Amino acid sequence: MAGIYIHIPFCKQACTYCDFHFSTNQKLRKPVIDALCLEIEMRQSEINEAPSTLYFGGGSPSILDSQQLNQIFRSLSNAFDLSALEEVTLESNPDDHTEEKLNLWKSLGINRLSIGIQSFIDRDLSLMNRAHNAKDAELCVQKAREAGFEKVTIDLIYGIPNQSEEEWKSNIQRAIDLNPEHISAYCLTVEEKTALYHQMEKGEISEKDDEVIEQEYLTLQCMLSESGYVHYEISNFGKPEHLATHNANYWKGLAYIGFGPSAHSFDGANKRSWNISNNAQYIKAVNSGGQFLDEEILSPEDRSNEQIMTGLRRSTGFDLDQFPKEHALMVQQNINAMDDQLKACIWQNESHVGIHPEKWLLADAVIREIMIDS
Repeated sequence: MAGIYIHIPFCKQACTYCDFHFSTNQKLRKPVIDALCLEIEMRQSEINEAPSTLYFGGGSPSILDSQQLNQIFRSLSNAFDLSALEEVTLESNPDDHTEEKLNLWKSLGINRLSIGIQSFIDRDLSLMNRAHNAKDAELCVQKAREAGFEKVTIDLIYGIPNQSEEEWKSNIQRAIDLNPEHISAYCLTVEEKTALYHQMEKGEISEKDDEVIEQEYLTLQCMLSESGYVHYEISNFGKPEHLATHNANYWKGLAYIGFGPSAHSFDGANKRSWNISNNAQYIKAVNSGGQFLDEEILSPEDRSNEQIMTGLRRSTGFDLDQFPKEHALMVQQNINAMDDQLKACIWQNESHVGIHPEKWLLADAVIREIMIDS
């Protein structure tokens, strides 16, 4: 078993761009945590070996208080052998980095913080309706270090409306100056039903042009590479020996189990499942012993296509030798049929196929061409 994922579907406030499952209403927080712990007990037989990673995501898991986090850790310890855990990550917001909470996280065995900084500019943070300000962003890593955290990753967002090229460069440099072990950077995407989408529909703000976004991405690659970060996945950069283990295991197709509303699981072979994305329904279903998850069985073609999708997002690419022979042949035929522009995006050796890092923004188009018919 590669890892355990815990989904905490609560936030202080709603970021304008977020379409993940979360709630700003805290009334159901205790019942959700109770149900999550019951789910852990109910599904403990699904893990037959000691997990190597544990990841708290959301939502905002750093919103949890001492009692709630301790309750979850007790349930995990009662259900599973946690002695082999190497990486225990908590997604945190800069405004939650109080001395009390940092010490709590450290005492529970959390050894890696994934901090949602996103930007060091107050105007950007206001646009995205983040709960922290630029000062919080500057101080949060220092506070984590003072509490003894040696593994820190921070998130940045590029493609932010009205942010200049120089401001983006300044954001990258400020992140570098904080000297985190890992940096993740994501393009601001406009998803339907989000506040950002409605703002753009009304013409209040405008999306950046693709050419500008591409240049911001190339600037990010250049500056982080020059600072010693390895660009090992389309959105992820790490210092050597500090690449993200939990997420890398997802991309490798290893098994994981997820607990909490909307959490996903994979058995490492061909079965995926996902929990109800509704807090009240999740609580009711778990407490009554009802159906709180759905599942699907992946076909061999589905599995090969997943390997293509995840592999082409990584610097290592995907290994054709791991495919059924007929699927490997179909992949090669699809590559041969690609137009010259997309074909120039890929590299290929005797067994592996990948995308040149400077062309990763075209990954979706390349993936569509290479995937096999299912």
